[in-house]
Amino acid sequence: MVLSGHPRFVVRKTNKYIWVQVMVFRPEGDHTVAAAHSRELVTKFAWKGGTSNTSAAYLTGLLAALRALQKGIKYAVPDVGLHKPVKGSVVFAAIKAANDAGLKVPVNGNVTPSPDRICGKHVAEYAHMLKEKGALETRFSEYLKRGLDPEKLPEHFEEVKNAILKAYGG
Repeated sequence: MVLSGHPRFVVRKTNKYIWVQVMVFRPEGDHTVAAAHSRELVTKFAWKGGTSNTSAAYLTGLLAALRALQKGIKYAVPDVGLHKPVKGSVVFAAIKAANDAGLKVPVNGNVTPSPDRICGKHVAEYAHMLKEKGALETRFSEYLKRGLDPEKLPEHFEEVKNAILKAYGG
C-alpha cells in the first residue's frame, strides 16, 4: 500500500463508532487528507440510527469520500487494517460508499453489502415482525428513545444520505 504511492482509504470500527480516513504516506508520518466519524452523522445530519452498523458505515464512508474528492483525491487503495475481510461487512459498506460518491477504491462487488442491507431494510422487516409479536420495545429501545421507528429506517437512511449529498454539492 505504501509503495503504491496512492492515498489509503482507511476504515476502522470500534464497538460504538466507525472512523473513515483518507491518508497519504509521508516519511515523517501519515497525513490525513480527509476524515469522517460516525458520530458526525448524529451531530450534523440528525442520524437517529446506530453509529457502528452497516448503514452508519456507508454514510460515514460517503462523508469521507466526498471530503476527499473536494481535496482533489480521485483514487485510494483500501486499508481495512486488522479487520477480517468478511463479505458484506461494515468495512466494505464504507468502501462501496466511496465508489458511489465517485472516489475510486478498488473492491470486488461480490463482497459489498446489498443496497437493501445498507439502507437497513432487513432491520425494518425484523422490527415489523417484532411489532406484530409485541416485542418491539425490548429490541429497539435505543432507536425508539431517539425518536426513530425502526420500521422507517430505510426512509431515514435516504433522508440522511440526501442531506450529506446536498451538503457536499452532490
